[in-house]
Amino acid sequence: MAAVAAWWLYESFYGGCVREERSLYIYRDYGYGQVADSVAADIRHKWAFDMYARRLDLADTFKAGHYVLETGMSVVDVVRMLKLGLQTPVMVTMNNVKTPAQLAGKLSRQIEADSAALAEAFMDGATAERLGFSSPLTMFSIFLPDTYEFYWTVSPDEFIERMYREYRRFWSGTRDEKRKRSGLNRVEVSTLASIVYEETRKTDEMPRIAGVYMNRLRKGIPLQADPTIKYAMQDFGLRRILYRHLKYESPYNTYLHRGLPPSPICMPSIAAIDAVLDYEDHDYIFFCARPTFDGYHNFARTLSEHNANARAYQRELNKRKIK
Repeated sequence: MAAVAAWWLYESFYGGCVREERSLYIYRDYGYGQVADSVAADIRHKWAFDMYARRLDLADTFKAGHYVLETGMSVVDVVRMLKLGLQTPVMVTMNNVKTPAQLAGKLSRQIEADSAALAEAFMDGATAERLGFSSPLTMFSIFLPDTYEFYWTVSPDEFIERMYREYRRFWSGTRDEKRKRSGLNRVEVSTLASIVYEETRKTDEMPRIAGVYMNRLRKGIPLQADPTIKYAMQDFGLRRILYRHLKYESPYNTYLHRGLPPSPICMPSIAAIDAVLDYEDHDYIFFCARPTFDGYHNFARTLSEHNANARAYQRELNKRKIK
């Protein structure tokens, strides 16, 4: 009987207690009762967990984090994992956002930090200045779309520091060399890339559109980029830019103000950034969406050519009753 009892105790503490794999999220504001309840839902031998947790003083030493309870883990494994903070990283994806507030909202669904804390950090002027940016809105250019591995408990400030390291790595080497051809600095490249990205999702057309804007910048012609109107008005659902919209006063309105807007108008894709760096040499000054609505554009060298293209597109907008 003693041997059976010994085996039973050993099995209770060192045998498999996790029924099936699942993620466990322990928030910083959790009390130990919430931790124990979260674990208990998916383990056998809860009494053994409680006993070993008391022995290791888990109630006062558990660490917040994202943990993976793997099938076959023992009570000892689970308690030690929580005590030592042996987190499993999470994969964090960033893309298709236009403002720091939108980015904060997207991230808050993937890490512990809430959107308010993230937005506050992203708009902190002291942080922007320390990292060498003129404003928090130009600092937005450090956020490059991709999927990154983070600990779920990463703080907003830690998140920014990590993304700044990624940003510096991104620009090291060939990209900074290519950048010299344009005469733009890094933020300006990202700003132009954000306009290109909002104009088209066709990666094969991005260098040509970038070339149009480079021609306009060099000739001192206003960019007249419709996406900057949407950003200026913060009306991202606007489907058709009308004449009255072009008069909206904002430094982001590139119909009223020459040159690039003060900061990116979205998080551009890597392809858009590379398109600006590898912009196409040509003599086009204008472009307009094709009336076929296939996502591509017609390009023009003269205003008369462009007006003809624009009239064809406007007719199709009217035909489709797009307002």
